[in-house]
Amino acid sequence: MKKVMKTRRLGRSGIEVSPMGMGCWAIGGPWNFLEGPAGWSVVDDDESVRAIHKAMALGVNFFDTAANYGAGHSERILAKAFKGRRDQVVIATKFGYHVDEANKQITTYGDNEENSDVAGHLREDVETSLKRLDTDYIDLYQLHVWGLVIERALEVRDSLEDLVKEGKIRTYGWSTDRTDAVQAFSTSPNCGAVQQQLNIFDGNLELLAFCEEMNLASINRGPLGMGILTGKFTPDTSFKEDDVRKHAQWFPGFKNGKPSREWLEAIEAVREVLTSSGRTLAQGALAWIWGRSPNTIPIPGFKTVAQVEENCKAMEFGPLTADQMQEIDSLLER
Repeated sequence: MKKVMKTRRLGRSGIEVSPMGMGCWAIGGPWNFLEGPAGWSVVDDDESVRAIHKAMALGVNFFDTAANYGAGHSERILAKAFKGRRDQVVIATKFGYHVDEANKQITTYGDNEENSDVAGHLREDVETSLKRLDTDYIDLYQLHVWGLVIERALEVRDSLEDLVKEGKIRTYGWSTDRTDAVQAFSTSPNCGAVQQQLNIFDGNLELLAFCEEMNLASINRGPLGMGILTGKFTPDTSFKEDDVRKHAQWFPGFKNGKPSREWLEAIEAVREVLTSSGRTLAQGALAWIWGRSPNTIPIPGFKTVAQVEENCKAMEFGPLTADQMQEIDSLLER
C-alpha cells in the first residue's frame, strides 16, 4: 500500500486531522427539515458502524456530523462506533436548530432562519449533542444556520468563546458560503474553520482565498457533488421520495430531481484528467480539492464500507498536479 497523504490542520486550532474526513449526513437516515425531506433515504446502522471503523483503519480520524442529521441519529451512530476509541478521532458537529428526535423533525428557533435565536439555545444544544455523542468535549463545533444575520451570529460567537474556555469545545466555525459573514465571525483566534460547498464545478473561491489568508480550515461539503461526481448517474437517474436529492433545487448539480445535464457533460470533459494514474472518478474529484488549496479538507458522504474504501484510497494518490489543475481549468474554459 502506498503511503497516505500527510495530515492537515483545522486552521488556527492546530488540531491535526486526516486530509479527508467522513461526512455523516447520509448515515442519519430519513428526517425532515422545515417542510421537506432532508435525509438520504433508509440506512443500515450496522453497515454505518462498519464503514466508520473501516475509515479509521484506513487512516481517517475526522468525522463531520450535525445535530440535524437524522434528528440526532447520526450523532448517536458515531457514539456507538467510537465507544472505547474517543481518543482516536476528531469529532465535528453542528448546531442551531430545534431537533425533535421522536418525530424526526428539524425547525428553527423562531419564525425564520435569518433571525433565529440560536444564542439563546446554544447551551442546550451543546449539552444535548455531548450526550448523544457520549463524550465530554467536541473538537469542532459549527454554527449550522447558513443565513443567520451577522449580528445574531456574533452573539453566538461570544458564547462559543465561553465554551472553549470551559473545555466543552476545542474550536468552532460556521457552515456558510457567505464571505462577509465569515469575515465578521472569524476575528477570534478560537475560530478555526469554515465549512463551505466546494467541488470541481462549484464553490465560493473568494471564501476559500479568505481561509488561506486568515489560516482557517476550509471543510468542504459536497466534494463529490452529492454523488454526481462518482460517475454513477445518468440523465434518467431518479431518487426516492425521502432522498434529499429529489428535492435539492438549491444544489446546482440537480434540476427537477435529476442530475443536471450540464454537470454530466462537464464530467465527460474532464474525466480523462480526473481518472489519470488509475484513479476512479470520485478519487480524482477529491484529488482536485486537495490540489486547489492546502487548507481544504473534503468530507465525502458514505453509506457503505465500499464507498469508504474507494474514497479513502484517494489519499494514496494525493492531489492533482499543478499542470493537471490548469488543464482542467482550460477544459472547463475558466
